[in-house]
Formats: sequence, structure tokens, C-alpha cells
Amino acid sequence: MEQLSDLKAILHSKRANIYYLEKCRVMQKDGRVLYLTEAKNENQYWNIPIANTTCLLLGTGTSITQAAMRMLASAGVLVGFCGGGGTPLLMATEIEWLTPQSEYRPTEYLQGWMQFWFDDNKRLIAAKQFQQARISYLQTLWSKNRDLKAEGFNSADIQPALDNCLAKITAANQVTRLLQAEAELTKQLYKYAARSTNYGDFTREREAIDTANAFLNHGNYLAYGLAATTLWVLGIPHGFAVMHGKTRRGALVFDIADLIKDAIILPWAFICAKEKATEQEYRQQCLQAFTDHKALEFMFDQVKAIALKQDWEPM
Repeated sequence: MEQLSDLKAILHSKRANIYYLEKCRVMQKDGRVLYLTEAKNENQYWNIPIANTTCLLLGTGTSITQAAMRMLASAGVLVGFCGGGGTPLLMATEIEWLTPQSEYRPTEYLQGWMQFWFDDNKRLIAAKQFQQARISYLQTLWSKNRDLKAEGFNSADIQPALDNCLAKITAANQVTRLLQAEAELTKQLYKYAARSTNYGDFTREREAIDTANAFLNHGNYLAYGLAATTLWVLGIPHGFAVMHGKTRRGALVFDIADLIKDAIILPWAFICAKEKATEQEYRQQCLQAFTDHKALEFMFDQVKAIALKQDWEPM
């Protein structure tokens, strides 16, 4: 069996894989974590390279053994149970994460987070910094990505909306103003994406069954997996949000996921819907984009920058 040091050889910020599994059994066999699928004539085993995996989403019809969970924990892989298609079966906005129980994670980021979190003004500054980073990431990605440009997505087309949102972020004197500015921009991005892909009328509804809404739900939970992994590695509890409701236990996961959702999840949801892609094809497209644009590394950098921030002058 591999040593724990070998399993953790790849930094979490550099890992490439997220798995969504359904109708299978996850188990440990010969020192590896496998998932078993039942075919017509024979059972098939597939290997999960846990040393290069950030999180594992277990959908409908799945089971997992204690031995597999032990190996996943030793490699620092987060495990989440979810409904079909990567989204919850009963709850619309939260997923339950099973985190490896290592007590030897760094404490400096949690201590830095706690030094500002109880101060309303500093928490607002942190939220503004996240929102500015979110827009900067979208601008950079959309202006350089050839595939998105070929599909009609270009940050120059929506620059007035981005500038307007940035101005509102700067002027915001409370978190509710930030949430309003974020919602307005995202609504404009939905409209732009629907127009660019000739999708037709679109309304964002998490319970809707049209393809774009289903893909957005699916992609968002991939982003939540990255965010949950980032926070676990840095040792920051999910409840210490800077923007989403403080009564929501996993709210910080949503804050961090928002850094990349508009830039990656949103445009590909509409593009793949237009191309009548399958859920698996859409998921693969998102995961490839995460790797190409270093989405996980970007999340790590932003959270670490806030946690270690020294200058808390109003923005």
C-alpha cells in the first residue's frame, strides 16, 4: 500500500480531478480505491487516482466501504453525498461534505481569518475583495479563451456592466449592497449568454428542468467541491462567511465558489446546452476549464490573501 506521504505528494491546489459517480460501489482493492459498475455480462472495476483528486461526489445508487473511506481520508480527498446529476435530491443549496479528520493542518489561516471576521467593517472589505477578484478573473478568462470567443463570449461586450458592478462594489457600505450588485451582474450575464448562444428566453430557476438550468446546478456543485477542498486544506471552517448569510453553515463555500462560477460554469452551461451535450460531456468541459485556468489555485490564492491580509483600509 502507498505511504501517506506518497498519497499527499500532489498539492491540493494543483490537483486535477473531481469525480461524480452514480449506480456503483466504491471500494478498496489491492491498495487502490476503485469503483465497481455492474454490466450485463460482467462487473467492471475502474481506478480512482486519489493522489490527484480533490473531491468525490457520490450520486444516486452508490455505496462506499469503510476501507475506501479510510484511503480517501489518508489522501485528503473530500467526499460528498448528493442527488442525481451532482445536485442534492432534497435540498437545493447545500451539500454535506465528509472531510478527512486530520488534526495536523495549518492554523495560521484560521487565526488570520478570526482576527478580522468578528469586525463588520473588515468582513465587508474582505467581501469586496472577493467580488473584485471574481470580476477580474472573468475579464481575464473571457478576453483570452479562444473557445469562449469562438462561441461569442468576450468580456469587451459586457465591459460596461462589469464597470458598473465594480463601481457599486466600491460604493457598497453593507453586504446587502454587494449581494444586490452581484445578483444584478449575474442576471445580465445570463441574458448575455442566452443571447450569444441563441438559447431563447431564460430564467434562472434551480428547480427548472431545462438544460441550461440543469447544467448550471451541476456545474455549481463542482465549484462547491473545489471551494470546500480549499477551505479544508487551509483549516478554515465553512461557517465563517464574509458575504452569504451567517446563519448558513456552509456559506463560506458559496463565497469561494462564486470566484469562478460566472467565468467558467455559466458560459459553458449555455454552450453545452446549445450543443445538446450530455451531463458527462458538460462536466468534463468544466473540469478541463478548471485545470486550464487554474481555478483551484486561484481560490487558494484569494483565500490565503484575505487570511493573511494586514492592510484593512476601506476599499
